[in-house]
Amino acid sequence: MFESLSHLALQQYWWIIISLLGAILVFLLFVQGGQTLIYTLGKTDMERRLIVNSLGRKWEFTFTTLVTFGGAFFASFPLFYSTSFGGAYWVWMLILFAFIIQAISYEYRSKPDNFLGTKTYEVFLFINGALGTILLGTAVATFFTGSEFSVNEMNFSRWEGAARGLELALNIHNVSLGLAVFFLARVLAILYFMNNIEDESIFNRSRKQLILNAILFVIFFLLFAIWLMFIDGFAYDSTTKIVSYESHKYLHNFLQMPLVLIIFLLGVVLVLFGIGKSIMKTSTNGIWFSGAGTILTVFALFLIAGFNDTAFYPSTFDLQSSLTIENASSSKYTLKAMTYVSLMVPFVIAYIWYAWKSINNKKINTEEMGEDIHIY
Repeated sequence: MFESLSHLALQQYWWIIISLLGAILVFLLFVQGGQTLIYTLGKTDMERRLIVNSLGRKWEFTFTTLVTFGGAFFASFPLFYSTSFGGAYWVWMLILFAFIIQAISYEYRSKPDNFLGTKTYEVFLFINGALGTILLGTAVATFFTGSEFSVNEMNFSRWEGAARGLELALNIHNVSLGLAVFFLARVLAILYFMNNIEDESIFNRSRKQLILNAILFVIFFLLFAIWLMFIDGFAYDSTTKIVSYESHKYLHNFLQMPLVLIIFLLGVVLVLFGIGKSIMKTSTNGIWFSGAGTILTVFALFLIAGFNDTAFYPSTFDLQSSLTIENASSSKYTLKAMTYVSLMVPFVIAYIWYAWKSINNKKINTEEMGEDIHIY
């Protein structure tokens, strides 16, 4: 089936897969966003218990998708993996630490006689929610702003920034996307709670918080998106492979790939529609509109970062060290073998959807917290 595909076609196929996984991951970060709202929306022990257990039934989806995203990136574009994960050491270690304490918290929060206490694990969940979203957003922003690294002729990469990735937080545009992801995760979490938790007090507080967090999300997202349309991007010549600056590169990518532009605009409209519907009509299904919109919007951003002769991981230290889907990918044989494996993806997605629907067959309520079931 894939024998006739060129190496470039396989590279493009896997960039699409990576982009889709990244988009789904950003949607599933609503779990992290919800963890930062435990004390904002939950004013009693029972309300906080409802919130944590609502999220506890979904946190493994986010964790699994993160691992799948990282694994797929490693297998398909190993030079990026070795450059970023091996160079921006402290950023990825902080992200890893944040997700480790999340897993521990859900496992031990409600265990009897845990010596740290319930509140300590809830603080851990907040740390995961804040660090996980902001740092992941900041890391993805470097696809457009670049990082300080070099790659020699033997594909040996070297990180030139002394802070090992922490310097990325000094770029306002990186931080603006990080904060946009943070507030988007909170918005999606609020919409999820409105759909999943049967409690009037939490529902009413959620509507109020939705307005504030939606405004902050829009501000930071517009700051990043408008800046993105006017900056010099990183283009490469498909023949000579030379990387150079191009004015308004990402705006050109949208205009030269109209389908991607349509996906992006549709995604933004769906996100705003889901928010507006939930605010104006007290709807409980806004999560599905805003969730789908999030996936489409992030998917489009990944596509303009890597397609149309664009360096998806630019180097601000040495422009010619910038990574593209052509020079950073695995061999044709490896990508071809992986492509056959990727045929299993629809079945995995179908299973996740089935598991999600089974878990969410009814709203979580206080009566359920007293049943003899697994409680987080």
